[in-house]
Amino acid sequence: MAVISNSPALIGPPLSPAVDTNDIRGLKPPVEIPSGWAWLGWTLGALVLVILLVLLWRWWRRKRLAIPPVLVIPPHIRAKQKLAEALRFIAEPMPFCVAVSDTVRVYLEERFQLRAPERTTEEFLNDLHSTAHLNDEQKRSLAGFLESCDLVKFARFEPDESALRGLHDSAGRLVDETQFEPVAIPATAATVPPPPNPQ
Repeated sequence: MAVISNSPALIGPPLSPAVDTNDIRGLKPPVEIPSGWAWLGWTLGALVLVILLVLLWRWWRRKRLAIPPVLVIPPHIRAKQKLAEALRFIAEPMPFCVAVSDTVRVYLEERFQLRAPERTTEEFLNDLHSTAHLNDEQKRSLAGFLESCDLVKFARFEPDESALRGLHDSAGRLVDETQFEPVAIPATAATVPPPPNPQ
């Protein structure tokens, strides 16, 4: 018995497998649900990392503080040490005068920022007239000292040992007199009142 139907599903051509949308799909992987233990693990890991960073910082700081500070030797101490070392050359006028004059020039540069080592004696003495770091007597003494050293260094003059010791003493005296800043005494403190007359 023939069945008559107006349904297009019965009349149309069969669907191709590629277009078939009613096919069964594969299973999806299970969705992982985070538990409280995972958060605890991440927290502990972060805590361990922070502790390691703090320990590393403390170790670096302790190591940095363990480096001994550089001892700064004042210019007058260095100059006195070099003058003492120069006495080894007392029998040789040329090396002795070079060592002593270089010591004084370096001392004056370090102590007063005077550009002494890289200038000629004449240039340095011209600049020395305008400085207030040395008094007139010290300037005259320094000029005589440098000119005497130049005679030995450049004119091949050979003084005896007593003259060389005089140069050494002059250099030491200049360092002693200028190693500290001068202290100004107020006029009121300069006059001391007489003690009271006991009756």
